[in-house]
Amino acid sequence: MLNAAKSRLSILPMLALSALLTAGCQPEKTEVVRPVTIADGEMDPAAWGKAYPVHYDLWKQTAEPMPAGKSKYRRGWDADKVTWDKLSEYPFMALLFNGWGFGVAYNEPRGHAYMLKDQLEIDASRIGAGGVCLTCKTPFAPKLEKEMGVDYYKQPFKEVLSHVPEPYRELGVACVDCHDNKDMSLKLSREFTLVKGLQAMGKDPAKLTTQEMRTLVCAQCHVTYNIEKDADKKSVGIYFPWQNSKFGKITIEDIIARFRSDDSIKEWKQSVTGFSFPFIRHPEFELFSNDSVHWMAGASCADCHMPYTKVGSVKVSDHRVTSPLKADLKACQQCHAEGPEWLRQRVYDIQDRTVSMNIRAGYANATVAKLFELTHRTQEEGKVIDQALYDQAKAFYFDSFFRLIFIGAENSAGFHNPPEAARVLSDSTAFATKAEGLLRQALAKAGVDVPTEVDLELEKYLTDRGQTKMQFKPEQVVEDPFDVQKRFNSKPY
Repeated sequence: MLNAAKSRLSILPMLALSALLTAGCQPEKTEVVRPVTIADGEMDPAAWGKAYPVHYDLWKQTAEPMPAGKSKYRRGWDADKVTWDKLSEYPFMALLFNGWGFGVAYNEPRGHAYMLKDQLEIDASRIGAGGVCLTCKTPFAPKLEKEMGVDYYKQPFKEVLSHVPEPYRELGVACVDCHDNKDMSLKLSREFTLVKGLQAMGKDPAKLTTQEMRTLVCAQCHVTYNIEKDADKKSVGIYFPWQNSKFGKITIEDIIARFRSDDSIKEWKQSVTGFSFPFIRHPEFELFSNDSVHWMAGASCADCHMPYTKVGSVKVSDHRVTSPLKADLKACQQCHAEGPEWLRQRVYDIQDRTVSMNIRAGYANATVAKLFELTHRTQEEGKVIDQALYDQAKAFYFDSFFRLIFIGAENSAGFHNPPEAARVLSDSTAFATKAEGLLRQALAKAGVDVPTEVDLELEKYLTDRGQTKMQFKPEQVVEDPFDVQKRFNSKPY
């Protein structure tokens, strides 16, 4: 009996140690939910913050600048709130977007806290479409669209904004945009855009998985969209151009096919060519979800841009939504064993190649645009241009231009889907090259001697940008890692 008792006593320390080790392997505690009732339709993040103070404090940090130098191509802004001028960085954009608000002011976005403030501070031409420009910028957008009907789209931007209670007229994305106030489950608040877009592809919004929702709450805004116009060019609606696509396979080819079938979405006229175009804006979801390696592995936007972080004794998803590069690749190390600097270099390698191909395609498109300008001037002089050659060149330019801006407007510099970004940009260059050849042939038949190197006159487009009269800054031009731009214009600026 005595020996048995001693044996049991000797086991106790081992059991205690085992219990301690087991406790140490338990998951981190999540933030305790405070006994606070969040009212239906509550827009003020501070009210939500009373129940979830850690999440709220992290969300507020989207108003703070990130340390400089961590992201190579998406620098954002610094402590002095200086934004980067993309037209100076990529001069061909100033030519291609001339005649459009983006040709006047096209800056790198700041944090989510500034998404509406940036619209108020940018050139007025950028919000000329009307109240529709608020769709992704204010949590009040669904309410305004429901109450105002078509006037929400067509009334002037600031007039529609005046319907937002004054304390919230600079409030960007908020808790109510992504969460149900009862249980914090994820929800889609943009029924008049994203929900309809999913339905157009045959995807039932009521049957989405949790992981799909962790991407789609971001896809309410990080997508491209088209603004429908009436006969007077007033905005009357908005939709995502996914009608020809399937969930997980939204291609630029399908989007372009939609563009060709709907004249109501021609929003602007390109000054150099005189052509009326739709537009493509920040298609992060489309590029990422199109069979990218991370999408196929089951990763969501939140996994990479809102990874778990430890605050005090609790573990929460990081609501300071930002690039993994700016957060020292912590999100990547959840799956990748390599160190942050190794991972950062891999990202840079992908982005270098994408940016190089983007520059190549950009100058190729700019060359074609100037050749169309020359062709139209030739016609005005009474010379005959071969119509068949002209029409085919225009079709190729249409294909080339939208592929270029699809990747140029996407905010990962190709990283969200490197093979697809490379394919789209290489096709853009190929279509532009075909268009250039056809225009040169048409001009030669009309007796026009076309120079080998077309003068793009970039400084003209950069120094005179409508209302802003912004000064061209040559020192901001992005250097092509592979110098391919020199193949299109030895003196592009």
